[in-house]
Amino acid sequence: MALFLLLLLVAVVLGFIGVLAEGMLYLLIIGVAVFIVALVLLRTRVGHRRGPRVR
Repeated sequence: MALFLLLLLVAVVLGFIGVLAEGMLYLLIIGVAVFIVALVLLRTRVGHRRGPRVR
């Protein structure tokens, strides 16, 4: 979970710099890519926690 939050923070910072700094649009694109990676990572970690239900 800490890795997800770190990646999310990096994505937001890169996104803000990419939007605010002129000529740094590539940072916005990298920020979006990091955000997508963070979501995929969260999905795989949450998905693995689910196991077969045992009664």
